[in-house]
Amino acid sequence: MLRRPKATDSEEDILREQHQLLSSGTSPSVVNVVRRPDKRRGEQGTPDPENGEHSQRDVVTIEDLPDDMPTLTPAPPKKSCFKKAQVRFEEDAEERLDKHDTHISAVLSRIVERDTSTVPVCLPTVTSAAFPKVMHRSQGVSQGKNTISGSGGRKSIFAHQIAAQKAAGKLQSHQTPVSVVPNAQSTQSAQSASSVGLARTSGVGGLSDGPVLVSGQGLLGQGQGQGAGAGYGAGGQEGLKIHQENRARLEGMSQQEILEEQRRLLAQLDPRLVSFVKARKAQKTPGSDVAGQAQSSGQRGRGDGEETPSSVPVPVPDLVMDVRDDRQGEPLQVDMEDEEEELVEDEEETPEATKDITEEDLPFKPQKDWMHMSKLEPEKLEWTKDLPPPRRKGTKKAMQARFDFAGKLIPPTEDLPTHLGLHHHGDEPELAGYSLQELFLLSRSQVTQQRSLALSTLANIITEARVGAYASVLKGSVLATLLDAGLLFLLRFSLDDGVERVMAAAAQALRALLVAPYDEESLDGTFSWLLGMAPFPLLPTAQEEEEEEEEVGDEGGMFRKETQEEKEERKSDHEVSRQDVIKALLKMKVLARVRYILEVVRPAPRVVMDLLEVLIRIARHSITAATQILECPRLMETVMSEFLPTSWAPPSLPAPTAAPATPAAAAPDSLYGLPVAMAFKLLRVLGTAGRNVCARLLHALGAKERLSLLLAVEPSELLLEPGEAISCSTEAFRMWAVAASYGQACNIYSDLYPVLMKELQSFPRPDASPPSNPDHLLPLRLQRAQAILTLLTQVTHTAGCHQELQSALASSQECPPPPPITWGHVTGLQPIVIGQLKGCVKGLCEGGLSESSLGLLPAYLLYLGAFYSQQSRQSCYQPVACLEELESLTADVLLPLISHQALHRLMDNLKSQSALCNPSRCRPGPETVASLPGLSCCGERSSSAGLLSPGSPFPLLTSLCYLLDVIIGLHKGLAKKVSALLLLDSVQVYLRSCAQAMPAITHSTAWLLRHEHHLLYLLLSLARRMVPVDPEVARHASVFHQVALVMLPWLLPGSEYMAHDLLSGVVFNPTFIPEGASGGPEAAALAELHLQEGPSVPPSPPLLGPLLRDACAQLPSLRGCYLTHLAHSEPQVLSSRDRHLGRTPWLRSLLLPELSSGPAVPSDWPFLPLVSLYERMGQADGGGVETERLPTGSLASVVHCLQWLLLLESWREGALRATVPPVAKLARLACVFLASSDLFLEPPVQRLTWALLGALTQPRRLAALDLGVPPPGMASFHDLYVALLCQYEAVSFGDVLFGRFLLLPLQRRYSVTMRLAVFGEHVGLLRSLGVPLQKLPAPLESYTCPPEDSVPLLRLYFRALVTGTLRRAWCPTLYAVAVAHVNTFIFSQEPQPQEVEATRRGLLRKTYYLTDEVLRGHLLLYRLPAQQSELGFHTYPQLPPLRARWLEKELNLQEGAASAIAGTGVTVPSTEQGSRP
Repeated sequence: MLRRPKATDSEEDILREQHQLLSSGTSPSVVNVVRRPDKRRGEQGTPDPENGEHSQRDVVTIEDLPDDMPTLTPAPPKKSCFKKAQVRFEEDAEERLDKHDTHISAVLSRIVERDTSTVPVCLPTVTSAAFPKVMHRSQGVSQGKNTISGSGGRKSIFAHQIAAQKAAGKLQSHQTPVSVVPNAQSTQSAQSASSVGLARTSGVGGLSDGPVLVSGQGLLGQGQGQGAGAGYGAGGQEGLKIHQENRARLEGMSQQEILEEQRRLLAQLDPRLVSFVKARKAQKTPGSDVAGQAQSSGQRGRGDGEETPSSVPVPVPDLVMDVRDDRQGEPLQVDMEDEEEELVEDEEETPEATKDITEEDLPFKPQKDWMHMSKLEPEKLEWTKDLPPPRRKGTKKAMQARFDFAGKLIPPTEDLPTHLGLHHHGDEPELAGYSLQELFLLSRSQVTQQRSLALSTLANIITEARVGAYASVLKGSVLATLLDAGLLFLLRFSLDDGVERVMAAAAQALRALLVAPYDEESLDGTFSWLLGMAPFPLLPTAQEEEEEEEEVGDEGGMFRKETQEEKEERKSDHEVSRQDVIKALLKMKVLARVRYILEVVRPAPRVVMDLLEVLIRIARHSITAATQILECPRLMETVMSEFLPTSWAPPSLPAPTAAPATPAAAAPDSLYGLPVAMAFKLLRVLGTAGRNVCARLLHALGAKERLSLLLAVEPSELLLEPGEAISCSTEAFRMWAVAASYGQACNIYSDLYPVLMKELQSFPRPDASPPSNPDHLLPLRLQRAQAILTLLTQVTHTAGCHQELQSALASSQECPPPPPITWGHVTGLQPIVIGQLKGCVKGLCEGGLSESSLGLLPAYLLYLGAFYSQQSRQSCYQPVACLEELESLTADVLLPLISHQALHRLMDNLKSQSALCNPSRCRPGPETVASLPGLSCCGERSSSAGLLSPGSPFPLLTSLCYLLDVIIGLHKGLAKKVSALLLLDSVQVYLRSCAQAMPAITHSTAWLLRHEHHLLYLLLSLARRMVPVDPEVARHASVFHQVALVMLPWLLPGSEYMAHDLLSGVVFNPTFIPEGASGGPEAAALAELHLQEGPSVPPSPPLLGPLLRDACAQLPSLRGCYLTHLAHSEPQVLSSRDRHLGRTPWLRSLLLPELSSGPAVPSDWPFLPLVSLYERMGQADGGGVETERLPTGSLASVVHCLQWLLLLESWREGALRATVPPVAKLARLACVFLASSDLFLEPPVQRLTWALLGALTQPRRLAALDLGVPPPGMASFHDLYVALLCQYEAVSFGDVLFGRFLLLPLQRRYSVTMRLAVFGEHVGLLRSLGVPLQKLPAPLESYTCPPEDSVPLLRLYFRALVTGTLRRAWCPTLYAVAVAHVNTFIFSQEPQPQEVEATRRGLLRKTYYLTDEVLRGHLLLYRLPAQQSELGFHTYPQLPPLRARWLEKELNLQEGAASAIAGTGVTVPSTEQGSRP
């Protein structure tokens, strides 16, 4: 039998018992019945003789029972099985309470009695009767009625008696007031002081209506009633004396002085204490002396129990509101005086409102025939009175936000009529609107209309919050507040409601929560851009909280670590929802419920659209979410059969009440049985998840047949509303384009070829819609035309891969099957597209840029670029004919387009509409939630400035550069003709701005930055082709090189091919480093000679010029070195290449990798060979593998890395400024010393590291070095420095380079912990740290100034000096530093704490009595640091008089005893030998 665990058991004992329990095969029971003997019987285990053995009492304890009941989950009532049984406890109630209820016991154990020393003792009334008089019931009731008539409400007999006593006491106090005012004059002055100075702060005095201390109430009663010597007489007399002194002081003060003293007192008090005391004003008891005086002088007090607006404590809201005045735009904050004046005004206005309601006050006349209205009950009819007007809250605290049914915020000062339905019986009935708490409460109501209204209001609030309507008036995020309050679970429960109206409201709220309309609109707008079909998955990128690793037992009794799947299964829904909202919904089986609503409930069109948009947002989450949608039973089958039917009848439209403004105004009564564009969009978004998902949609679910049916006819023949018909056709073409991007669904291209040719020739013309007759469907038609061109582009890419796949198949290579279309199927498209492009350019020259031109020009250019890029790979390619065709296209179309003024005006906005140059425009919105990421593009497409604005130059310029890059790659002779594009001033200004940008990578910026990266990459690709042939472009080669270096760490996941291409063709290209061929090394050598004139730079031989010249000669080797170290990302590069080059049969998924996977290239990629070597060599405590010698080729890699770093630090300093901070550079460079025991001793490594360290320690860069910031990837710089100290002690052999590196962090401005590590744990290295003073990495003053304030370090300095551990011959630098700091400390005259002062005097005494005369002279005669001198500091020839007097004073020496100390021969006076410690 297993024993119970004890408190003394160790962890091994508990694990052993757990193992025994698991091996026994018995499961622990949840309910334990423990039979306990009756403690009251006196014997242990003795049965009750009366009740028998079966009367033993059982104690049932239920383990793992939660303390709190689950919220929002209705539970059926349960019946007790032991209702008839009598429940008895053996234990004493107090002991059971102390044992089980620790919270209450903790409270009860801290009971502190109130101080009653000043409370008067009320003796009972003296009567002649032996017992109190018995009151008859009828007499008491009548007395109660007569005594407290008008109080209203039924009261008990005891309450009647208490009220009667209070009324009698009040009457007595009015008749015989207690006063201790000496004379009438003082009485009058006291009354004036009370009314003028302190009447406004009556709440501070206590519970009475007036200031108690001024009136003296309660002070004399203690002594008068009992005599001077009884009870509290002495205390009363003392209090009376103090009171009289206060009264005398008040009489001598003017009214202004009293008010000023009052303000000063209130300013000194805690505002929370003042507000609390004012709140007690509401609990005051009337009838005091001052209250009567105030009423007699014209001041009206409040009734019993009435509260002022400022005294009522506002409940802590979940969302607060910053009240602002519309006229001034400033927060409505009331000063203390204004607050008090409002209190007085309210007191004058509100007594009428406190009167009891009568029949005349009712807004209706009660009728006798009304049920239960024969007797008037005023307290139950209180709610029928008119609402009081909303008061202006006299408080500086934030107020609770209230909303109307449309989600608009209602100011608390706005008085709205009651017929709007916004007033309710809440805590503040006079305020209109509903708070979030009230809406949550209303959503769980038993009334269907209330639940529906609450959910609809919440949906409107979320919609308003997403567009930023509350950003300037609310504190905090609405979405974050709602999600923390459990909105997700509320909506999920509401979807399960049986009432269709509630389900519809829940679907609307869920759609408002998940779907951002502007995000979907923006993604649809960029679908036809270059690589615009590939989105990022909307997965949260926030790091999950670290959890303790738990071990689980397997069948054999062994323990193993818990897998990630098991951790996810163990998480509750609440934990998952805090990390990922979509994942939590999937875990709560929302897909099955959506399927049920669509299939069984068959809701209204609006609900169908909401649910389809919710499914689209879930599909954008990840590949896993899209797969779950596809695998949900009967979900996609319902969508396909009901909203994408193969045949349908014309929809039945509702009877129009008025003429619709647009053709899209009318909507059908039901969407079932009709094609829905949103359903096709759902298929398209699901298709982007992967080629397998797309294949299942096309073949298993019948999407292929739907494409043929919808695209075979014109939109006007689809028997749908015109706008919906065009949208359905557009989404069908987009779905086909997604399928064609995988090389699928291309067999229907032959069937629909005539339709495509007809559509291609009927695209909107630039002048097709004059301003006098605008076409409201023109935007939809343009989107449809763009979708068709995108489809043809993907079909052309697929056809271009047919020959390659066919050849690979013939040679028995493993490859995908060839597509069913060949290059001959698409050759007829090119002439038509060129003709359409010429028409657009002609219209551009005639009428300028129009909406149709900006929409179609990029699509035409992208198609031609795809066509010519694939044409050169075909066997039928004819170079001569193709080059002539390209020359004609360039002369007729491209050159006029490049030189057109409309394009130049468009490109002038390049910098202003850039996301890179304007990072503030891409910041996450105020309603961005980490668990629900979005694009945060609220209003981006409608704004006048932005990447997606209607006049944005980015889509046109990107497509133009793409076509030019393809053309110049085929015909290099055209490079110089189109170089004018790169020489435009707007392009050069844009590139220089991008070289200085510092973007932040988030979901709200990644999708925009990706398109801008495409433009930058194409501009650099054009520059790579033009710089060798055009001298004008070559003049800006350094700018292009700077942009390429800055761009590499920005490239997002999925852009690995662009990174590889930039590294191969631009970064290490000698033509982009003109300094290497135009005297750059010589200029660097001259600059080095000039810098060596300063004292802070070591006088090393001029090596920088030859090192740079050698690095420029080794650029091809450097490129090979870095490409080799990036070879681990080859699979990602190949996948990205397939996407960029249009290799559609090899593409696995259009969905880009997650943002959490990191950038395509590490931010510190220039240090990659050095860091890789350090990781390969390994550390014993890091789990790596230690090696004794360097791997083959490691030395060459390190040399190449150092050469490239030296080149960047010399000529491209700003390239790494944004991505690699100075502390990170220093930390990466430390790998030279940590990677191996002798790597830093190699001559080439020594020379390059010397030059690099000199570049990093220049005065301007040294000022920016902050070692307090942890380097990326490390906890702190201190840990790295400790590892360097250990390495120096082990293998340095006193190397000066290594020593310079160690001395750099010991400057005074850096953390003292590193200096403590040197002089504490690693003091032994001071013997070999012999860096000369002339070779310091920084000026000596940076080590000695300001004076050291760490007493432990000063003790270590002194100990190292005295013990001989630190000597000038061994470590001259730190010797000078230690002498300087100890001298400054011992002669410091600034006031210090007692402990510091004792330490200073002790060090001073020990210094004076040192036997080492040289050290004694240095410590006492130190003057100033001098880096060029032999000692490193200047000394006084003899002790200055000021120091001598200070020394004599502190050590109690004889006068003139310290003056004998000289620079060399220092003797200790014989008279003071006895006092030596």
